[in-house]
Amino acid sequence: MCGIGAILSLDGTQVPGLDAALGAMNALQAHRGPDGAGRWIHPAGHAGLAHRRLSVIDLEGGAQPMDAGTGAVISYNGEIYNYRELRSELGADNFRTASDTEVILRAYERWGSDCVKHFRGMFAFALWDDRLGQLFCARDHFGVKPLYYTVQDGVLYLASEAKALLPFVTAIETDPAGLRDYLAFQFCLGGKTLFRGIRELAPGHVLTADRNGHVQQSRYWEVFFELDFGHTEHWFQEELRGRTEEAVALNLRSDVPLGAYISGGMDSGVVAALAARSQDGLLGYCGRFAEGRDYDESAYARQVAAASGIPLAECTITADDFIRNIGAVIYHLDTPTAGPGAFSQYMISRRVREDRKVVLGGQGGDEIFGGYARYLMAYFEQCIKAAIDGTMYDGNFIVTYESIIPSLASLRQYKPLLQDFWRDGLFEDMDRRYFRLVHRARDLEDEVAWDSLGSYSPFDAFCEVFHAENVRREAYFDLMTHFDFKTLLPALLQVEDRASMAHGLESRVPLLDHRVVELAASVPPDIKFHGGELKRVFRLALGDLLPAPVRDRTDKMGFPTPFTEWSRGPARDFIRDTLSSGPARTRPYIHNDRVLRRLDREPRFGRALWGFLSLELWQQAFHDRERKYRDMRQASCDGGRASSA
Repeated sequence: MCGIGAILSLDGTQVPGLDAALGAMNALQAHRGPDGAGRWIHPAGHAGLAHRRLSVIDLEGGAQPMDAGTGAVISYNGEIYNYRELRSELGADNFRTASDTEVILRAYERWGSDCVKHFRGMFAFALWDDRLGQLFCARDHFGVKPLYYTVQDGVLYLASEAKALLPFVTAIETDPAGLRDYLAFQFCLGGKTLFRGIRELAPGHVLTADRNGHVQQSRYWEVFFELDFGHTEHWFQEELRGRTEEAVALNLRSDVPLGAYISGGMDSGVVAALAARSQDGLLGYCGRFAEGRDYDESAYARQVAAASGIPLAECTITADDFIRNIGAVIYHLDTPTAGPGAFSQYMISRRVREDRKVVLGGQGGDEIFGGYARYLMAYFEQCIKAAIDGTMYDGNFIVTYESIIPSLASLRQYKPLLQDFWRDGLFEDMDRRYFRLVHRARDLEDEVAWDSLGSYSPFDAFCEVFHAENVRREAYFDLMTHFDFKTLLPALLQVEDRASMAHGLESRVPLLDHRVVELAASVPPDIKFHGGELKRVFRLALGDLLPAPVRDRTDKMGFPTPFTEWSRGPARDFIRDTLSSGPARTRPYIHNDRVLRRLDREPRFGRALWGFLSLELWQQAFHDRERKYRDMRQASCDGGRASSA
C-alpha cells in the first residue's frame, strides 16, 4: 500500500520544477508510505512519477517507480491478490522481482489497457508508456484505492490524495456543487470533490492522457444486475460461500503478519473467522466507548474472537481522544466525512499499526447484501402501497406484507426515523422516497446560504445513479442497494483508506472481490430479501462461522460514536470554540453563528452538527492554510528555474 503521484505536460513541453513538484507530492503523502520514496522523470522533462512505499509484498525488490526496461514505468498503490497466478500465466522467467508491481507491468505489455480486466484486488496506478507517449491510469472496481486529478495551465497532475494536488491549483476554493452534494448526502456524486478543479477518477475506470493534449476516461467494469432465476436459494448460498472463502484466501497473501478488525457484527466476523482457519498469528482488534451499551459491541467481538481462537486487543476511545485528534482526522480524510465513525476508525487503525502493517475488514457487506434498516423501511411502505393497489403478488420483485411482518421488529430502534420518513410524501415514486431516506439536508435551516450555492440539483444527480440502466426498475431492493454501492460505499472506502493510511496501515476488504459482488447482483430480490430479512443470503451462507448471539443479532450498530453525548458534555467547549473563531464566522456558504445558536436551542443537534463541525475543520485544514501550499508551489517553480540555470 502506497502513495502515488504523476505529472504530465499535455503539450509535450518541459514542466518547470518537475523534480521539486514530485517531491512536494511525496512530502504530502509521506504517511502513506513510511518505508521508502522514489521519483522518476522522463529525459525530456515533460512527464514524471512519484511514489511513497509501504512494503508488504517483496520487501526487498518492490521499490518504485518501477521501470520495466521496455519503455513502461509505473507508480502503483494497492495489491493484486492474484499476482501469483498472473505471474505463472505471463511466464515466471520474464520477471526480475517477486512483486505484484512487476505483474502489472508485464500484464500491460501482454494485454495493453485490457490488463485491468485480469486483476483481482485493490489498486490505483499511473503507468507511463514511452512507446505511445501516453500516461495510462486505472482505479480498481470499487474504488478501494483513491486517485485524484486536476489540469492546471496545460499540465495534468494525479495523486492518491487531493491534498497532494493543492500546491498546483491556482487557488484553494470550495466547489459549490460539491458542497451541495455534501450537505445532501455527506459525500459527493459524479467525481466531484469539495475542492474546485479537483476531480476523482471513478471506480472501475481508466484514464489516458498524452502529450498531444488528449485526456480520456472510459469504464472497464460494471456490475450488472442480471437476475438469475435458474438457480435455487441453496445454490446461491453454496456458491457465495465458495467465492467468499476464495476471496479471503487471496487477501491473506502477504510477506508481513496480518490483523483483522472484529467489530461484533457479521461482516468483519465472517472475514476474521475464515482468515483464522489458515492464517497463523492473526490478531484481532475492536474499538469501544465507555458511554454505555449503546456504544460498546466488545462483548460480541469477544465471542467472535474466542470462537475462532483469535487474540483480541480492545481499544477504548474517549472524548479526550476526540478533542486531540479530530483535526488530524479531517486533514487526513481530505474532506468532511459522512459521520463521526471516521474518527473511531482512525483511532482503532492507530492501535492496529502498533502491531501490524496489514489488517482485514468486512467493509462492503451492507451495500452488497442489503444490511441497512432503511431498505426495510422503504420496502415496508411499498408493501402497504402494493396491498392497497392490488399489485402485491405481481412479478418477482415484491415482498408481501404478510412475509415482512416478522422482520419489522428490527425497526424498533428506528421509530423516530420512521415517523420523520412518513411525515410527508407517503407513497410517492420510489426514487423520491429513497432520496428522502438518504437526504441529510432536510432538517437544515438558515445555517446554509443556499442561494450562493447555485442551481445544481442533488436530486437530479441522485436520479442518474438510481435509475441506472444496469438495474431493473421494478427491483426496488436492487435500486436502493445499487445506489449505495455506487455512492455511499466509495465514500466509506475513502474513510477506510485515509483512516488506515494516516498511520501507514494497509486495510484489505475481502468481501469486495468482484466475483463475490457479481454473484450477489445476480440473486433475485425475492431470494436476497425474502421476508424482508436483511442480508439473508449472506447470513444463511456463512452465518455458521459465527456464534449464534452474533449471527442472530437484530441490534445493528455500525461502530456508533457518542458524538451527541460529547457535544453536550466534554467536547462542548471545543466545538463552540471551533465554530466561533474569526474565520469560522466569515465563511462564504455557512453561517456558523446560526449553527451555534441551534446547538444551544437543540441539545441533541447531533448528525447535522457533526456535518458542520467537520466542514469547518476541513476549511481550517486547507482553506486557512492556503499559504502553505502556495509556498510549496513556489518552491517547485524556483527549483525549476534553478535547475534550468
